[in-house]
Amino acid sequence: MLFNSYSFVVFLFVTLFVYYLPFARRFQLLSLILASFYFYAFLKPILLVLLITSILFNTSVSWVLERNSPKRWVTLGVVFNLLLLCFFKYASLIVKTFVDESSSGGLSSFIVSIPLPIGISFYTFEGISLLVDSYRGKTSSTKVTGNTFVEHLIETTHFVSFFPHLIAGPILKAHDFYPQIKTKYLKDIDWNSAFKNVVIGFFLKMVVADNLKEYTGYMSYPYFENLSSPTLIILMLGYSCQIFADFAGYSLIAIGIAKLFGYDLPTNFNYPYISQSFSEFWQRWHISLSTWLKEYLYIPLGGNRKGNNRTYLNLFLVMLLGGLWHGAGWNYAVWGMIHGVALGLERLLIATNESSIKWIKYLRRGAVFMIVTVAWLFFKLPNFTQALLYIKKMGTNWHLPFIPGIREVYVLIFCMAVALYHLYYLWKGERKFPKLEMILLAIMLFFIMTNSGFQGDFIYFQF
Repeated sequence: MLFNSYSFVVFLFVTLFVYYLPFARRFQLLSLILASFYFYAFLKPILLVLLITSILFNTSVSWVLERNSPKRWVTLGVVFNLLLLCFFKYASLIVKTFVDESSSGGLSSFIVSIPLPIGISFYTFEGISLLVDSYRGKTSSTKVTGNTFVEHLIETTHFVSFFPHLIAGPILKAHDFYPQIKTKYLKDIDWNSAFKNVVIGFFLKMVVADNLKEYTGYMSYPYFENLSSPTLIILMLGYSCQIFADFAGYSLIAIGIAKLFGYDLPTNFNYPYISQSFSEFWQRWHISLSTWLKEYLYIPLGGNRKGNNRTYLNLFLVMLLGGLWHGAGWNYAVWGMIHGVALGLERLLIATNESSIKWIKYLRRGAVFMIVTVAWLFFKLPNFTQALLYIKKMGTNWHLPFIPGIREVYVLIFCMAVALYHLYYLWKGERKFPKLEMILLAIMLFFIMTNSGFQGDFIYFQF
């Protein structure tokens, strides 16, 4: 079910109404769980089987871990989650890479044809978080000593399936979410924050991202081969703004909706395109993923505690795996490697602390933004060679005539919306302008109602 659909609006109001019924207050978690299952199974009910299997397994193992903490159980649990993710997400990549499908019979064809269950990358990482946190003892403080397995099952099901974050995050950590599980009251809703997040989120998705996608479609192979270099650069900038607006929009909507139910989800985007370094970029972009990778992968690998060479290797491995987390394709691995190498070189050669000299700040921001933007080509174009060809054509198609048309003008207009979004943050700093913000929200609402693009999936649904 899409956030930007009329069916979701009806679903949301019905769920909120039932959730806050005074006589049904003791059943709040159960009502949310049922609503979340309905939300997830809306288009493909069969996917619910895999979600419930994951929940039951992680509930059982975490229950054991909180009481006995044997290391073999956490190892077993993490391996199971990774195998589940690898089978549904990476088996087809392995078959395509190492197996001759024409001579291997029907098994390889079957594996290649297995669809990717929506949201599996997100709820698998949340399952791992639960197991590791249970082993470390972080979640034990959130439990009453006499908790039953049924209570733990209900809480864990709610943690994993809570519908605002279920399909595309933010990725939740058990030790952050479990303390919030308690009875919620209508009077405690932070309406202002919920409204602000939802409006900005829908504006970024429906007005910016959905309109940009109509024009960035021209980046597909072989259409881009005959476009001029300036047009190719403009379209590339358009996709960079589209993927930000699409994913940041989803995250803001999810955070706003969660607040309506009394839950605080972690901030997932913090104006990433103002970053002066790649390390800062990953403190601002998809924060829930970058912090998950740091806490559950980078630090356990040794982080920066085992010498410079090991630090560079850890950075590279974490970003490579972070790239593959996004999709079963070598283009995603290359994207991860680009960021891994950039982080390593930055650490080796350049001081990453913020500079007080303005022109250096602007130079750093421009360089980081352009490298990040070029790297997004490996997201947009599914074939590695196509992405390289696009980069080549940006440098060689200057001989083709450049006649700015509606396509280029509209792309730049919607890119300007993303630029203004970041510039406003830089301008206001710590200051607050409540009246100005209400005016801006009203303008966004107007554009949502009058200039929304064609309804489409969120880009991160495919991951």
